[in-house]
Amino acid sequence: MEEHDRKRLPILVVLTATPFHGHMTPTLQLATALHAKGFSIAVAHSKLNPPNPSNHPPDFTFLPLFDTLLAIDHSGSFTNFINTINTECRASFKEHLTRLISEGNKRIVVIYDNLMFFAASVAIELNLAAIIFRSCSAAYFPAFFVRQQLHQQNRFLEQDFVMQDIVPNHHPLRYKDLPFAQSSIEDWRQLGVIFSKQAHPSAVIWNTIRSLEDESLAKVKEHYQVPVFAVGPLHKITPSPQTNFLKEDISCITWLDKQAPKSVVYISFGSLVTLDAKVLTEMAWGLANSNQRFLWAVRPGSVSGHEWLEFLPEGFLEETKERGLIVKWAPQKEVLAHFAVGAFWSHCGWNSILECMSEGVPMICQPFTADQWVNVRYVSYVWKIGLELEVFERGEVECMIRRLMADKEGEQIRIRVNDMKEMAKQAVEIGGISRESLADLVNFILSC
Repeated sequence: MEEHDRKRLPILVVLTATPFHGHMTPTLQLATALHAKGFSIAVAHSKLNPPNPSNHPPDFTFLPLFDTLLAIDHSGSFTNFINTINTECRASFKEHLTRLISEGNKRIVVIYDNLMFFAASVAIELNLAAIIFRSCSAAYFPAFFVRQQLHQQNRFLEQDFVMQDIVPNHHPLRYKDLPFAQSSIEDWRQLGVIFSKQAHPSAVIWNTIRSLEDESLAKVKEHYQVPVFAVGPLHKITPSPQTNFLKEDISCITWLDKQAPKSVVYISFGSLVTLDAKVLTEMAWGLANSNQRFLWAVRPGSVSGHEWLEFLPEGFLEETKERGLIVKWAPQKEVLAHFAVGAFWSHCGWNSILECMSEGVPMICQPFTADQWVNVRYVSYVWKIGLELEVFERGEVECMIRRLMADKEGEQIRIRVNDMKEMAKQAVEIGGISRESLADLVNFILSC
C-alpha cells in the first residue's frame, strides 16, 4: 500500500453536488475513493436532500449551504432551479472555504458537480484549484454543444429538421437524440447564458470508462485543454455509501430469490422522472400481455395526478399478481446483481447504465429528458446492449419485452452486455484503466 493510503495527507478535498440522486451518489462515491487514498474530505451540500453523515466515515466533514430550496419542482423550470441553487449557495460556500483556509493546516482542492458552478468561481477567487466532476456520459458533452449551437442559430429541432436524420459530423446521433428535447426556447437561452459564464476548471473527472467512450473523452480534452480523468464506474471502485433519498423496500430481494434465473424484468425510471398516466396504462398492459415476471419500482408522486398506483388500469393487479411485484423504491444495485433479473427497463440515466452494464443486464430504453436520449442511442445503436422503446403502445411494449427476454435477438444482446461487464470489471481491477486514471488523479491533486 502506498504511503498516502496509510495516513491522512495534508490536503483537504472539498466536494459539492446538486441535490439530485444521480449527481450526489457518484460525488459521494468519488469522495469515498479519494478518502481511501489518504485525503481528508469535506462535502458541501444543499439543505435539500442532504447526505446522511452516519453512512460515511466519521472523519468526513459536512458543510451545509444556506439555500431556501424545500423540494425539486418537477413541473418548474430546470434552469430556474439551477440558477437559484447557484445564487443562494455561493455566499455560504465562500464562508466555509474562507474559514478552512484561515485554519491553515491543510491545502484545499475543490471538486464540483458541473451544475454547482458557483463553487468554481469561489475557488478561483480564493486561489484554489477547481476540478469539475461530470456524472453523465462523455457522449453527452459534444451533443449538448450541438444543441446549443443550433439554438444560437435560431434553428429548432421539431420545425427545422427531420428528426430521424443523422446530425452532420456527429454520427451516430440523430436530431431526435440531442439533449433536453422537452426544454423551452427560453430555457435554452438561459442555459446558454449560464454555461457561457462558467469558470475554466483545472482538470476534469468523468464517471466513465476510457475504452467505452474514448472518442468522446478526446473531444472533452480538446475543449477544456486540461487533464481528463476517466475513473468509472465509481460504484465498482469503492463501496457505495447509502445516498438514497427514498426508503428502499428490501423485501423485493426475498421475492427475487424465489424466481428463476434471468426471468424477471426490473422496471425503474429513476428519482426525478414524472410520468404520464396514459402512457403508463399502455406500458402496464404491454407488460401484462408479455406474460413475463416483473419487479416494478413506482416512486410515489411520480405519475401526474396520482399519489401512487391509482393510475394502474382496472384488472392489471389481479391479472399479474402471481408474477409481478410493485414497490415504491428498490435497492437498484442489489436488484441488478441478482440472478433472477434478466432485463432492466430504464430511463437510461448514466448511473443506471453503468450499474446495469457492470452486472451484464440487457436494457429496454425509454428516455425522458436531458442526456437520456444520447445515452439510449449509444446503448441501442453503438454498444447494442439494449433496445429503444419509441412507440408507447401496448403491442409494441409486449413485442419488445419478448424480443429481449425470449427471442434469439435477446440472446445476442446478452452476449454483448456480458462482454461489457467483463470490460467494466477489468477497468476497476488493480492495474485497470480506471484504477490507473484514479491514481493519476491522486497525483494531480497532490501537485495542486
